[in-house]
Amino acid sequence: MKKRIIISIISLLVIFIGILTFAKVTSNKDKNLTKIKLAEVTHSAFYTPLYVAIENGYFESEGIDIELILTPGADKVASAVLSNDVNVGFAGPESAIYVYNGGEKDYIKTFAGLTKRDGQFIVSRNKDFKLEDLIGKEVLVGRYAGMPSLNFINALKNSNIDISKININYSVEFAALSGSFISGVGDYVNLFEPNATNLEKQEYGYVVESIGKLSGEVPYTAFYARNSYLNDNKELLEKFTKAIDKGLKFVQENDAKTCADVILNQFPEISKNDLTKIIDRYKKYDSWLENPFISEESFKNLEDIMIDAKILDKYVPYDKLITNLYNE
Repeated sequence: MKKRIIISIISLLVIFIGILTFAKVTSNKDKNLTKIKLAEVTHSAFYTPLYVAIENGYFESEGIDIELILTPGADKVASAVLSNDVNVGFAGPESAIYVYNGGEKDYIKTFAGLTKRDGQFIVSRNKDFKLEDLIGKEVLVGRYAGMPSLNFINALKNSNIDISKININYSVEFAALSGSFISGVGDYVNLFEPNATNLEKQEYGYVVESIGKLSGEVPYTAFYARNSYLNDNKELLEKFTKAIDKGLKFVQENDAKTCADVILNQFPEISKNDLTKIIDRYKKYDSWLENPFISEESFKNLEDIMIDAKILDKYVPYDKLITNLYNE
């Protein structure tokens, strides 16, 4: 008798679990999420608010399914957007300026921001460091005219360092910077996290300075799309921007450890302690915007850097390339 009762209970449990599973699948189907293919220029804890928005379901609550596609280099992100391989690009807005000045009719427009300063750190082969030590040495900085190299040069100029006396190496691909430095190329390398911390842990170098601290505020990394896509999907991208805003606010209102707990799945190769340390470092240097709005002043700061570097002849009007979709 007891055996029959036990079998009946087990059978009912199996049926109940099956019903719950079916209901969950059906529920997910009923959500009718709209997919947005998002090309990110690098995968870094520098973009913690974006990953918080993904992991906390902020996009999903806005009816969006994010497909995150790693696309190293802002030029490659812009190309992916222009070729319609992705819907939205996440990179430096300087790439949108290049596209606009290149005469593209359906050019790229930036609609939301995330970071407000450079997220790179100078990694040295020696622990003791001052900026003057860069003189006469080789520094790996990534692609010429990209945001990382532009901000590095601006940081040096702000610190009255003569860049003509530094061997700035633009020849190493962005994704190959860590590997090249490990193999012995260069005396210094500029890296985002977690690559900087990984090199430090492996005893290949030491994190010695924040470029963002020295270079100042600019719309360093932002979200953009083709003008036509933006016009046809304005409501969808407004919802996208709302999710980003929620991610930014979560990071502002919570400590580094809480943020690390949320985004740990995004960085399976990093320990929670290391990720907490990295996020805390970015918090220390005030890396993120308060909301996704990109101000005209910060955009002008970016163009000033480009004009000073002689890669931009004149200002591109703010309202031509920035369409803020953030609403308080």
